[in-house]
Amino acid sequence: MVLERIYMRNVLVIAVVIYLSSCVSNRRINYLQNLPGETPIELEEFIPYAEVDYEYILQPFDIVDIDFASSNEELLKAFEYKGANNARMGGGGMAMGGAMDIFYFTGYSLDKDGYVRIPKLGLVGLAGLTEKEARDAIQLAINSYFKEEVDVRVRIGGIRFTALGEFASTGTKVILKNRATVFDALAMSGESNILAKKNELFLVRQYDGGVKIHQINLNDRQLLASPYYFIQNNDILYLQPMQIRQIGSGENLSTSLQLGISILTAILFIYGVTSGIF
Repeated sequence: MVLERIYMRNVLVIAVVIYLSSCVSNRRINYLQNLPGETPIELEEFIPYAEVDYEYILQPFDIVDIDFASSNEELLKAFEYKGANNARMGGGGMAMGGAMDIFYFTGYSLDKDGYVRIPKLGLVGLAGLTEKEARDAIQLAINSYFKEEVDVRVRIGGIRFTALGEFASTGTKVILKNRATVFDALAMSGESNILAKKNELFLVRQYDGGVKIHQINLNDRQLLASPYYFIQNNDILYLQPMQIRQIGSGENLSTSLQLGISILTAILFIYGVTSGIF
């Protein structure tokens, strides 16, 4: 009888440990906390943006929007593909956040060698340039062909990023802004799953000639002053699942209780069978 009591006590201890391990601490869930060891950032405190020297560099297969302005309307038509201006004015059925980029039908796509083909101007190399440098390159090409002044504007077709892992909605998406934060990306991809490792958001960022992997902690309020607070074109965001995913779901108190009760019931049943009670 004493042995049975000891056995039952051990069973209950094991069940409680398993149950507690199935619960997810709020510290692993809540965004923008003042974490231990970090300098606290208080409410209403001004947080300056981190200085980032890096500007996005155009790469092969990027899509850019190129606009021309001149007092001579006939001159402008020489630089546009047939139907492109109408599609731009009418919207062209382009979808935000879907598989299509905002300028997919009206923009200019860089080929594998980084060139765009512009009517009358021919091939203009843009890969390896910033937006401003690309505008200057096109402006220089126009000035060499036409005497009349033509203004040029070059824009990337929004900020394209890819969300993978524990998001409500994964895939490639486009934010129609010149600047967007990592939380803009999270909002567009859907609230991240409660079982995601919010302290280990991997950001894969493309640089001229290669890529780097950066790790972001969404739980940490210091993220607001991080150079990775703003996302950039062609970023990849990957949220890993917690290990708890392997043994079940602990998304809220109800599911955690159900999991704990199920485990305890199974243990008691096995005990009953092995001890001859059933």
